[in-house]
Amino acid sequence: MTFPSNCKYTEDHEWIRLETGNVAYVGITDFAQGELGELVYIEVETVGRTVDANAIFGTVEAVKTTSDLFMPLTAKVLEFNPELDDSKGGNPGLINEDPYGKGWIVKVEIANPADLEGLMSDVQYKAHVGK
Repeated sequence: MTFPSNCKYTEDHEWIRLETGNVAYVGITDFAQGELGELVYIEVETVGRTVDANAIFGTVEAVKTTSDLFMPLTAKVLEFNPELDDSKGGNPGLINEDPYGKGWIVKVEIANPADLEGLMSDVQYKAHVGK
């Protein structure tokens, strides 16, 4: 199980990684994908909209359960990862294989990058999940 230090984490098991300026990537953690099991469907209907911090921006469906995805910070959803979109030939299982790389879920524009400081570091998140 990995906990990249270049990401910030939420109690709901989402990660966010700032790239350039206010643009960031959001996904679910390695811990979360392990708990959910094989992911078979991802739904994101918020592209083009601003989603408040802690509000639902989509859902992930595993073989046995469905879970909501919560936005770590207030942000505008710029893109849903086309490699996950099974309606376009994508593979939701990329999240299981590479949750912090090819398995990112959305690309966003953060309203206030300073808000990242309110999220957990890799060390804090690792302690949060008891690892």
